[in-house]
Amino acid sequence: MRLVHGSPSISRAAGTRRGRRRLGVLLVSTILAQTGQPALAESVLRIAMTAADIPTTTGMPNNGFEGMRFLGYPVFESLVLWDLTRTDAPAGLKPGLAERWEQSAQDKRTWVFHLRRGVTFHDGTPFDADAVIWNLDRYFKADSPHYELQAAGITRARASLLESYARIDDHTVSVTSSVVASYFPFMTAYILFTSPASYEKAGRDWGKVAMLPAAGTGPFRIERVAPRESVVLARHDGYWDADRRAKVDKVRLSPIPEANARIAALRAGQVDWIEAPAPDGIASLKQAGFTITTGSYPHVWPWFYNIGAAQSPLKDVRVRQALNYCIDRDGMTAFLAGTAEPAVGWLKASDPNFGKPAHRYGYDPAKGKALLAEAGYTAKAPLSFKVMISTSGSGQMQPLPMNEFLQENLKQACGVDIAFIVSEWQVLFSSLRSAPDAPSLQNAMALNVSSPSSDPSVMARYFSSANIPPKGFNFEHWKDDAFDAALKTLSESADPAEIAAATRAAHERLVDNPPWLFVVHDLNPRAMSPKVKGFVSPQSWFVDLTRVSLQ
Repeated sequence: MRLVHGSPSISRAAGTRRGRRRLGVLLVSTILAQTGQPALAESVLRIAMTAADIPTTTGMPNNGFEGMRFLGYPVFESLVLWDLTRTDAPAGLKPGLAERWEQSAQDKRTWVFHLRRGVTFHDGTPFDADAVIWNLDRYFKADSPHYELQAAGITRARASLLESYARIDDHTVSVTSSVVASYFPFMTAYILFTSPASYEKAGRDWGKVAMLPAAGTGPFRIERVAPRESVVLARHDGYWDADRRAKVDKVRLSPIPEANARIAALRAGQVDWIEAPAPDGIASLKQAGFTITTGSYPHVWPWFYNIGAAQSPLKDVRVRQALNYCIDRDGMTAFLAGTAEPAVGWLKASDPNFGKPAHRYGYDPAKGKALLAEAGYTAKAPLSFKVMISTSGSGQMQPLPMNEFLQENLKQACGVDIAFIVSEWQVLFSSLRSAPDAPSLQNAMALNVSSPSSDPSVMARYFSSANIPPKGFNFEHWKDDAFDAALKTLSESADPAEIAAATRAAHERLVDNPPWLFVVHDLNPRAMSPKVKGFVSPQSWFVDLTRVSLQ
């Protein structure tokens, strides 16, 4: 793999953790010797994340959707939550901190949320309309005294249409979007709420809030934060939904960015659950009695084309199409031991909203080379560019070996020369909001960042011409008039058939005028100790930790 620069070193605290485990064993032995009784054992679910560090803990975690998966929803909730009970269909929405909501009859840009009564934060303070407005100011009001810059950047990008909000009474708020958007409730699912008292207790310092720990309303509360080492969550016995109170006493989240290190930790009994096991280790894990879970969910692993850069070769649609014909997706899925499936669009080919695009990408080097030749790239004048990739991270699967596969594939199939700029995940993710020729991109003509494909709000966030950074995630500076027209129709319509037709039309443009190199859809693999029971793999980026027990 040709690199532009090396990846940063990752500090580890394995020796410290081993020392603490030995100390724990000694303490238990002492208790037994003094009392003659066994110590009461807590059930602690130990999870190894792919992140290089713990996600931020103020109530709006970084590290992408892995941060939301483990230090978002389990601790800090939104007005609208994901329904994670089903495995046979993509997760939909359900009431969360709002019992119900409706679109205003007077102004369809406005949504009214009726808050759940009797909910308190982990610190005992009430969740009410004042807490909602305080948090919205934290994200959307730059001159607010408690404005949190990093959290605001994450939230604004995900809820890019939010324009204004108002308190109606103690248990009712309204939120208004900049345009009519039938999918706006999906955007509100990404706005999380922290107790205002946490900010006051920390001396009005968000850096100190992160170590308090901060209080949310979720089924778990943060008990201990050790940067670069772990976060411990404890069951919140006062959780407002009695049917979803956690079965385990605690969850310990540890960042272990290297896939084989995660497998080693699982085999050694240091953790009970690992995200994204290395594909070549899955067969041996199964033979050793570990549980491997996989499942379809709305996820795509692509390269984001940098179309907006002044000298970008990807301005030419023929180049973008050619690359989609040059890659061997079946070879990639075999390389990943069947933990992924080919991606020939933003949605899966089996999705009813995939549509009927003119281009159906397959491994066709001849067609790829012909399109490149039309665009002026030949064996004597080959296409070459840089791609920024990460060493690990949220939804990134196995980024280094997968990108090495693509590098060799593109060279052999179509004569394309690729070099990599390797960065830490959070640096890569932050680059999505960079200008096309920003120095921080180091002339990268593509970014390898995986994406959710869960609902139209995400489609709008990534591809609408109105959502060019910093407002949204249209890093590519891609503009397609037919796509924007279809998005406008599905945004403004209340007719399900019309919305479905417009979604298909929009997706056809994503395929035929591709802003991305579509590679694979992840099958969300995890490896677990056989002691882990009750886990359900929903069709979602997120999981319900309350259903999990240890036996």
